[in-house]
Amino acid sequence: MPSITIDGIALDVAEGSTILDAARVAGIRIPTLCFLKERSAIASCRVCVVDVEGFDQPVPSCATSVQDGMKVTTSSPRVEAYRRIALELIIADHGLDSTNYCFSCDKNGACELQAVCREYGVLESPYEVAQKREPVRDENPFLSYDPNLCIRCQRCVGACNDAARNHSLHAAKRGVRTLIEAPFGASWRATDCESCGTCAQACPTGALTEKRRAAYRSWETGRVRTTCPHCGVGCQLDLVVKDGAIVDAEAAPGPSNQGLLCVKGRSASFDFVDAPDRIRTPLVKNRETGEFEPATWDEALDLVARRFTELRDAHGGESLAAFACSRSTNEDIYLFQKMARISLHTNNVDCCARV
Repeated sequence: MPSITIDGIALDVAEGSTILDAARVAGIRIPTLCFLKERSAIASCRVCVVDVEGFDQPVPSCATSVQDGMKVTTSSPRVEAYRRIALELIIADHGLDSTNYCFSCDKNGACELQAVCREYGVLESPYEVAQKREPVRDENPFLSYDPNLCIRCQRCVGACNDAARNHSLHAAKRGVRTLIEAPFGASWRATDCESCGTCAQACPTGALTEKRRAAYRSWETGRVRTTCPHCGVGCQLDLVVKDGAIVDAEAAPGPSNQGLLCVKGRSASFDFVDAPDRIRTPLVKNRETGEFEPATWDEALDLVARRFTELRDAHGGESLAAFACSRSTNEDIYLFQKMARISLHTNNVDCCARV
């Protein structure tokens, strides 16, 4: 186990760790942009550079493995100057080459580039780059891609390929000519994109966003951790709440989903909550009028119990079937099938979860 020193703090770190890994374990903050744990570590942004004794130049902490006896300095005038230059180069080719226009971006307040630039006092770039405005690709019903705001960090590529395993995003060309080939143009239906939104959640800027973000800003919202209701996997997610209403859903690092969601979990797990046509009380059909009329829970449950009992006694349990909703929890479905087998005397039990 290598022994290193970071900012004067002696540490024993796991073999194969990077300097960034060691710093985070020790609670020492190093700013990052292109790095995303288990998604991307291409060291392209150079915002995470640190000084290492014996090295002529600062090194990227996200891609530099620790070595026994290494002495690291995470903050110094030289390191901070390098980070400012890196940020100035990034925003020189980022939209309007300034952070003064961030208010117009859907990611305003939740943009990692904006936050790091403000931390280091970088509001404008001294470097002149010809701004080429590319059209925004928003034909996808859930996602929007603005290539003008892309900083080429490739976190979206790592999230799509290494985490979601969809392999729909790719990087093309090199250096300042690097392009993210995003399948959000007119032919997005012909791609392997599942619209899961993993790429948008990984994006540190407003280049890749969920279209729902246009309805809110981060400082207007709170988050509530819950479980996705769509199937029995039990994916964890955070519901984004504004003024008492759910406006978005974000993947949370649960044990079963590891920070991932499918398109149903991310984009169809909450709209029904406040849907105007949602059924909010039991309805019982009036045999005379043929119309469904509101009833109490006791009235509805008594009717269901009586009719099921009559059918079971008249035709046997095998004449009945129990079909569960996939939005039920595993525990609820277990109790449901138990009731079907014991009370209805049937083994005809199924669930609509085919996802």
